[in-house]
Amino acid sequence: MTLLQQLPLSYSLFFSSFSTCTKLNPLFYKRRRPIPFSHFHFNRLRPKLLSVSSSHNKNGAAYNTSTEIAKSFDFASEERIYNWWESQGFFKPNYERGGDPFVIPMPPPNVTGSLHMGHAMFVTLEDIMVRYHRMKGRPTLWLPGTDHAGIATQLVVERMLASEGISRTEMSRDEFTKRVWQWKEKYGGTIANQIKRLGASCDWTREHFTLDEQLSEAVIEAFVRLHEKGLIYQGSYMVNWSPSLQTAVSDLEVEYSEESGHLYHIKYRVAGRPDYLTVATTRPETLFGDVALAVHPEDDRYSKFIGQMAIVPLTFGRHVPILPNKNVDREFGTGVLKISPGHDHNDYLFARKLGLPILNVMNKDGTLNDVAGLYKGLDRFEARKKLWAELEETRLAVKKEPHTLRVPRSQRGGEVIEPLVSKQWFVSMEPLAEKALQAVEKGDLTIIPERFEKIYNHWLSNIKDWCISRQLWWGHRIPVWYIVGKNNEEEYIVARSADEAHEKAREKYGKGVEIYQDPDVLDTWFSSALWPFSTLGWPDLSAEDFKQFYPTTVLETGHDILFFWVARMVMMGIEFTGTVPFSYVYLHGLIRDSQGRKMSKTLGNVIDPLDTIKEFGTDALRFTLALGTAGQDLNLSTERLTSNKAFTNKLWNAGKFILQNLPDTNDSTAWENILSYKFDCEDSVLSLPLSESWVVSKLHLLIDSVTGSYDKFYFGEVGREAYDFFWGDFADWYIEASKARLYHSGGNSVSSVAQAVLLYTFENVLKVLHPFMPFVTEELWQALPNRKHALIVSHWPQTQLPRNTSSIKKFEILQALVRAIRNARAEYSVEPAKRISASVVASNEVIQYISEEREVLALLARLDLQHLHFTDSPPGMIYQSVHLVAGDGLEAYLPLADMVDISAEVERLSKRLSKMQKEYDGFVAKLSSPKFVEKAPEDVVRGVREKAAEAEEKITLTKNRLEFLKSNVLVSKQA
Repeated sequence: MTLLQQLPLSYSLFFSSFSTCTKLNPLFYKRRRPIPFSHFHFNRLRPKLLSVSSSHNKNGAAYNTSTEIAKSFDFASEERIYNWWESQGFFKPNYERGGDPFVIPMPPPNVTGSLHMGHAMFVTLEDIMVRYHRMKGRPTLWLPGTDHAGIATQLVVERMLASEGISRTEMSRDEFTKRVWQWKEKYGGTIANQIKRLGASCDWTREHFTLDEQLSEAVIEAFVRLHEKGLIYQGSYMVNWSPSLQTAVSDLEVEYSEESGHLYHIKYRVAGRPDYLTVATTRPETLFGDVALAVHPEDDRYSKFIGQMAIVPLTFGRHVPILPNKNVDREFGTGVLKISPGHDHNDYLFARKLGLPILNVMNKDGTLNDVAGLYKGLDRFEARKKLWAELEETRLAVKKEPHTLRVPRSQRGGEVIEPLVSKQWFVSMEPLAEKALQAVEKGDLTIIPERFEKIYNHWLSNIKDWCISRQLWWGHRIPVWYIVGKNNEEEYIVARSADEAHEKAREKYGKGVEIYQDPDVLDTWFSSALWPFSTLGWPDLSAEDFKQFYPTTVLETGHDILFFWVARMVMMGIEFTGTVPFSYVYLHGLIRDSQGRKMSKTLGNVIDPLDTIKEFGTDALRFTLALGTAGQDLNLSTERLTSNKAFTNKLWNAGKFILQNLPDTNDSTAWENILSYKFDCEDSVLSLPLSESWVVSKLHLLIDSVTGSYDKFYFGEVGREAYDFFWGDFADWYIEASKARLYHSGGNSVSSVAQAVLLYTFENVLKVLHPFMPFVTEELWQALPNRKHALIVSHWPQTQLPRNTSSIKKFEILQALVRAIRNARAEYSVEPAKRISASVVASNEVIQYISEEREVLALLARLDLQHLHFTDSPPGMIYQSVHLVAGDGLEAYLPLADMVDISAEVERLSKRLSKMQKEYDGFVAKLSSPKFVEKAPEDVVRGVREKAAEAEEKITLTKNRLEFLKSNVLVSKQA
């Protein structure tokens, strides 16, 4: 029985797969005839996944597209590969290998959104985690979905209707929401399809939308339960108000920008005295809402007025008290502060503390109301101009000076947000925050990077109640019903449905009672706060997904929404499930341009991910984004993308080289030799030739290192280490060294060890890089023989594999020798193709292992193998050789005559020296001139000094080189 007949079943797949790959994969340049092992049932065992490299019909059957080797990886293949992965069900959790589930709830992008670099960042990082743990054998679930984005979506649809000449106010609520749902059905899938282009391997069969029926039930249940515990209440408080949208907005939806404005100085007369207090304000139109003036109690200018009354201008003599307040900044403006609690957050808190009245001068649309008297009905900005003109006429205006304002603008519409007291629904946050703080303190929740724990703790320790109501039509309707004819602040019903509300109302008020539902909807962040468990079936605790996958494992998102979303999910998760919703929070930074600026349309520096993918490929984009550090912003540049596109090409070219140097499938003896190597066996690794033992040992060290880094979320380290190993060790050194075995040696045993190591190392490199660069690695993987599984579901490399530390040190010595010879060749401008003689001098121990790699050394250093000598003492004619010291006890002598035409080189260097001397003399002459040194700018003088020093150094080196060459000419003539 031959060795092939004794092979285990897995090796029968080796040959079956290899013959299939040659037929289907465009990497192969010719068809190869399969080996006819009739006693194996290849047709039954041949894996369909190999068809990834060809087109597919709906049943997954493959047909041949190309048998020509491709010059580079075709980015157009990415969608084909992705569709094939999805069609095979690889994105769904797989329980075959057991283990604890690994679950990530995707941060749901807005349904109105289109892909930007922030999306690309979170998709890349989350997909890296998911692909890694899937390969580790854990049942892996990445839950995708989109957010209904109340304000953003309503704004988009209102604009669409406006283009049709329709106003929302002309429609009923039901008519409008019907149009929004129509828009969602038509355009809502855009962002999901774009996320797929990034390679997101999430389970799309479990995709959710925050307004899905099941998630909507979860939202209502959460509201009802919080209300039953007394944690939801209704009241009038200061909120961020959007006049054009006419709704309250969250802090996250307010962006502050520095803009040019004015500081208005206005006289307030002190009642009963001839004195005036001058107030400096940026918003004079709010003076109608003033209820006090405040000064610092230790301000000598104004302390005498404390306790007296001031008269508010243009209010027909309305009096307000002058009060002490230690928070008044004596240096800002005049040091006198007007208190307008209806229109400023700080004033509101001050007024409530002292029991001052709250005056609101503004309507919900941004016009002034009855409190403003004659200014009633004017837009706030129009009123500001008119008011200032009247103040000037009445000589109560002191001056108007330029001032830089910090203006709050709506993230959605761009309008100026108005601080306004409004009746809203709130969640009492302190009881919820306490448990969320304890989760981090006890170690139930880990935040990465750790420094964000302080920010998390600070925010939760100083938390304010959460305004959860929005005056919109699109969203989750607040499950509150009011009684017709009753005070709706005192008489209302909270219920899970309209039927339940009617039933409760009839029980309390009788059968004839009429009720109506609160018109407001809930803040989008309210439903998002339930996302990790509502998507898994909560409140149905018996739901299979909830039992299997909750709590989840990791929540990955941007650090900028740590408070607005992450902390709220933690609070809600603990409140409703009794468990922290995830064990880890991984926070990424922002994507900035190459100059470190925030990307914006105004600056014109926005980089579109889809355009980037077309030019550089998805893998290059993902690899670039993943090299950042957790929590830190990343500067994105075309230079980085270009570099990582080159990395993709390097991988592809390495794959081509390996495939072209594997034996024909009908060479059974060669394949028997290749398959005989066991790299998980210590004796096998120790017995390998030096180059092979080195690269396999380095690979095993890499696997251990990157596995540890993956587990610690050090993705940047994984990328850098894998890059350095593949390019710096495998491609630049081992692939080149392997050519000595493949092309310059006799005997199959020598070439088979190189083929085995090339194949083994490359397939493991593909595994390590797959989470970062899924497309090119899968395409290359499918081209390799013995692919029982797709790369996406293949087993992660085993750790703690044997390594030969001695071979690593020995090969590093060989590398040092090669570098020294290469540097000498470059220094003497030796033609790349020219092979030169060399004598290597070292101890017998070093000579033994260096000489065994003589063919590798000759190939890498371009040496003449016939004139490569190894000795323990310097050769004769050392004065006519270039002497190199590669390390302790390792030297080399390169005959100069082999490297250059000495006479011609002497002539060339002499001319060069003359030119350099003239340049140097020019620098010295400049520096010797007092006129130049004294009058020229300091940086110019410094630059000339640096050039002079550099020229002097070059002259010295050239003189030494000339002296050395001339001595060799002299020795040669004497000989």
